[in-house]
Amino acid sequence: MAILLFDRLGGTEGITSLVDAVVEAHMSNPAINARFLPYKEQPEKLALIRRHTIDFFCAGSGGPVTYAGRDMPTTHNGMNITPGEYMHVVDDILMVLDKHQIDDESKKDVLAILWSLKGMIIGQ
Repeated sequence: MAILLFDRLGGTEGITSLVDAVVEAHMSNPAINARFLPYKEQPEKLALIRRHTIDFFCAGSGGPVTYAGRDMPTTHNGMNITPGEYMHVVDDILMVLDKHQIDDESKKDVLAILWSLKGMIIGQ
């Protein structure tokens, strides 16, 4: 039986660590940080987004978690995210996966998920 992506990413604890590192990477990335830095001034909103992101990736990777947040088009409506910005987000995520020594198969699985979400996020 194949090991779930959820387990390969370290379960809820591992995914939480990855999400926290990705948020930091986004806030440090000059190409996209203007979208993320304002959340530093809104800690309650940042905490909610963080929680939803963790739950989204836990549920989407096969974990025993229910995602109760909004769908991707609703969440990103009005943000007008460009393909270039989306690629910076993907690059940050892959960089974090590398830093956390996530195996290549799991990175490919994460990339497939990110690619499947692309049309629901870009240009909304």
